Parts: sequence; structure tokens; C-alpha cells
Amino acid sequence: MSDISWDQSIRSFIGRAGSADPTPGGGSVAAVVGALGAAMTSMVGRLSQGDKFTAIRPQIEETLAEMSRLSAECETLMHADIASFDRYMSALRLPKATEEEKAQRRAALREAAVQATAVPLRLMDQCREGLSHTLRIAEGANKNVLSDLAIAAILLEAAARSALLTAEINFGSLQDAKLEAAYAEQAADLMRLIADMAREAQDIARRRMLE
Repeated sequence: MSDISWDQSIRSFIGRAGSADPTPGGGSVAAVVGALGAAMTSMVGRLSQGDKFTAIRPQIEETLAEMSRLSAECETLMHADIASFDRYMSALRLPKATEEEKAQRRAALREAAVQATAVPLRLMDQCREGLSHTLRIAEGANKNVLSDLAIAAILLEAAARSALLTAEINFGSLQDAKLEAAYAEQAADLMRLIADMAREAQDIARRRMLE
């Protein structure tokens, strides 16, 4: 059982991530990056309040609520990523002396691979949702923090791209060509949408910064 906590210091997390311990690995780091993207969007939202921003108040309030939810979901997914890795390693250690044991081990490995693929795909979908709100406030947000809004978009896209790689490395262990193809298509569709939204948010931010 991992002792990685959302409440530990940044220094401690970075130290653990850079150690020989396989967790936290790329999937966990991606979840943290997603939460940082949500934090940047929240900051922009909180600095886009008051009479000057009355016209976009509903969007800001909705975005702040969504970023709070997204941050909590990223924490959940960080722990889920670690748990899925532990489950896969446990399956690898199952006995394989008899045909029955081999069959049970294959089934356990497949289930672990499904879980290890589903978790990063969930993170990608959460990044998509976060980007939709980041983009939604881009035109009306406080001009003084537009660079932070662009950074939010960059971080959310980076988290999604990292999650994509975490999913892809598990595709070959699914033992099901149709399921692998379905997951691959889902991931590719999500990544295209995420990349387009992140690019649009950055373009809006840069344009408004020069106005």
C-alpha cells in the first residue's frame, strides 16, 4: 500500500517521483499536473470577479466550482493510478505452475491492465472538461492574468498527453484486440479535442494580451 499523500510537501513528492520507487510514476504525476492546471484556471476566475466582470459572473462561478471538483478528482485518480500499478504487480507475482494457475494469472493480468488503462483515460476526460471551462472564460477574464490562463491550458493538455502515454503502454496487456482498438480510438479522439481546445485558449490569451 502506497503512502503517497496529496498533503505531503512538493519537495517530498518530487523526491519520491525521482526515486527508484515506481510509484508515484507518470500517471500520478499527470494527475498532479492536471490539478495544477485546474488551480491556474481557478486563480484566473477568482481574479475575474467584481463589477467589471458582471457579464461573465455565471461562467466564473461555474468554472470555480468545476475546478474545485476537478482538483478533487485528480487526487482520486492519482491514488487510483498507484492502486492500479500495485494490482498489476500483484497479478505478475501470481503462481503459474499449473494450467489452472496460468489461466487465473492471465485473467488477473488482463483485469489489472483494463484498470491501468481506464484510469488515465478518465484523467484525459477530466482534462477535457477542465479545458472546456478554461476556454469558456478566456474572452472575458481579467487581462492581467491571461498568461496564467494560457498556462492552465498548457498544463491541462500536458496532463492529458501524459495520461495518453500511460494508457498506451497498457494496451498490449489487454489481451483483447477489439477492446484495445476501442480504447485507442477513444484516446485519440479525446486527445484531438483536448489539443484543439488548449490551442484555442492560448490563441485567445495571446490575442487579448496584445490588445
